[in-house]
Amino acid sequence: MAIPNIITNITVPLLGMIDIAVAGRLGSAVYIGAIALGANIFNMIYWNFGFLRMSSSGFASQAYGARDLSEAMHVLIRTLLIGLGIGTLILLLQVPLGRLAFGLIQSGPESVHHVERYFRMVVWGAPAVLGMYAFKGWFIGMQNARIPMFIAIFNNMMNILLSIFFVFVLGMKIEGIALGTLLSQIISFLVAAGFWWRYYRRLRFYVRREAIWEKGSIRLYFRVNADVFVRTFLLTLVTTFFTFVSSGMGETILAVNALLMQFFMLFSYFMDGFAYAGEALTGRFIGAGNRDALQRMLRRLFFWGALVSITAMTLYALFPDQILQILTNDLPVIRAAEDYLFWILLIPLTGFAAFLWDGIYIGATASVHMRNAMILSSILFFGSYLIMNPLWGNNGLWLAFILYLFSRGVTQTIWAKRALRL
Repeated sequence: MAIPNIITNITVPLLGMIDIAVAGRLGSAVYIGAIALGANIFNMIYWNFGFLRMSSSGFASQAYGARDLSEAMHVLIRTLLIGLGIGTLILLLQVPLGRLAFGLIQSGPESVHHVERYFRMVVWGAPAVLGMYAFKGWFIGMQNARIPMFIAIFNNMMNILLSIFFVFVLGMKIEGIALGTLLSQIISFLVAAGFWWRYYRRLRFYVRREAIWEKGSIRLYFRVNADVFVRTFLLTLVTTFFTFVSSGMGETILAVNALLMQFFMLFSYFMDGFAYAGEALTGRFIGAGNRDALQRMLRRLFFWGALVSITAMTLYALFPDQILQILTNDLPVIRAAEDYLFWILLIPLTGFAAFLWDGIYIGATASVHMRNAMILSSILFFGSYLIMNPLWGNNGLWLAFILYLFSRGVTQTIWAKRALRL
């Protein structure tokens, strides 16, 4: 299960890296910063609704373990309808949402102009993106990691090809990257629905309409999702704050941090492949009441997580310049980034446990403990930033981020026995 999930997730940062690489060849660091800011605006919006994917996976995997196919279908229907509804609401509120986001940007008017053009086009994919969250989580919960892998590869390859075509063939610049993103999101959602129809349409006969919105199930659904929402909101707040603070340090530092965050995103999505496998298996074993299998899975999961973390540190130590040169040919930005490469070596070491525990807690629907761990680590991040940034500038910002990652993993490790009821 881990390998298809890794392939699925690794395409996401690769897409971000391609977008950065395309923007990095448009002749100005402003374009790199604009893509980073535009992507973070959508992260700020969409990640707040990450509970759609997480709860779909957690509840579906427990229903799968208990062999309750009716509840498995009810989970998909609830999550899909809620996701499409929220996506439509985002479209209706796109003007005030855009104004709020643009007002947070601290860089110059040229960056704001490019970010606004990117946002106004990509926002129309909101229903498709949130609908995809529901499908992806449900497929994973049903122990099928291959379908999300195929969809992710299709989505990201289409996005890359369309963006390159629109930018370098049609000369559309920022609008070309945005249009490629929008079209790939909509088409991929339709492909996901097609996969469900091809392989799971027989499950529609297990649907009991009167049970879809049953009070007890809905109460549990929204209790778990409220906790996950708080957790995801704080996660989004930290990463978005990081980028917007960077925008106040000048165009060069904004571009540097945007490039270095690609190292973090590459590792995080790779590690999330293991987390998703742990998520699905945790829910399955808890639903089936198999505690011995759960404990064996945890030991194996952390063994592989530590191995991947050491491998990532080694690659980042040996080939940082080569990775940066893939992302941009702007030599002043590359030279400025070299002063901060130390921090990317600490990301795998300090962050891998947090990613794995997130998946495990989601599969167990142990949402309260996951929420509380995020609250504590976010307080540590902002407190550390306020103390260290005035003294060390951008280094202080990165140190606060590393402490935030490390504290999440430590807190969840301490609470694991109680959270998983082992």
